Amino acid sequence: MPWKAIGIFDSGVGGLTVLKEIIKVLPQEDTIYLGDTARVPYGTKSPETVTRYSLEIASFLVKRDIKLLVVACNTASAASLEALTERLPIPVVGVIEPGARRAVATTRTGKVGVIGTEGTIRSSAYAKAIKRLNPEVEVITRACPLFVPLAEEGWTDNEVAHLTARTYLAGLREQGVDTIVLGCTHYPLLKRVIGETVGEDVRLVDSAEETARTVADILRGRDLLRPDGEQGNHHFFVTDVPAGFIRVGNRFIGGRLGDVYQVSLDAEKERP
Repeated sequence: MPWKAIGIFDSGVGGLTVLKEIIKVLPQEDTIYLGDTARVPYGTKSPETVTRYSLEIASFLVKRDIKLLVVACNTASAASLEALTERLPIPVVGVIEPGARRAVATTRTGKVGVIGTEGTIRSSAYAKAIKRLNPEVEVITRACPLFVPLAEEGWTDNEVAHLTARTYLAGLREQGVDTIVLGCTHYPLLKRVIGETVGEDVRLVDSAEETARTVADILRGRDLLRPDGEQGNHHFFVTDVPAGFIRVGNRFIGGRLGDVYQVSLDAEKERP
């Protein structure tokens, strides 16, 4: 069992920031990543549709003998985590609960900001998770949709990025927020400009980092970690032509992805 891979999926490239943190924390582990690039974005789709997509992807990854599944997508974490946990025989980790847990532990004023895509903010998933952990924490949310194309274009530290960050985030400081959750897997690429905009006294919670720590804790607790000193291998699959994923993905992972294979999830349903 320890020699099996960690499975990770997202609607596209954003989950690669989660994969990057997992590799940093657990360099000895093999990973299998699937980006559902043929059906991105998930945020505009119904929870029922997102859950169906997530179960199809989980089936694909489980057939490849994974030992843990990471739902590296905020929308899928909000919509399908319960269904995945009920149906799969392996641990399932989303990106929302780890970020919420760290935010509650970090805030000093009891005022937490959550920034994300319109779909994630509309779902109130982070606010609900934070309130479950501590009902006294005030949660102030802000949709920042333009951060996604900025991250994918590589415009993460120029005048456009700074202006966009100031436009979105100015109000959060005025409302007394001392902790901000980066509630989108694209946002770690903009961490520097976000931090400069809100100031050093506002702490940023990176859900990707917290998810990687959670994965490590679960595997360690179940004695499922590969030995230290091993070197993990990483495999990438997409559901559409790989070219765009590779171009943007190299930036997200901070290196070269290597081979990326296109697969058909419909064809996979026929596979035993």
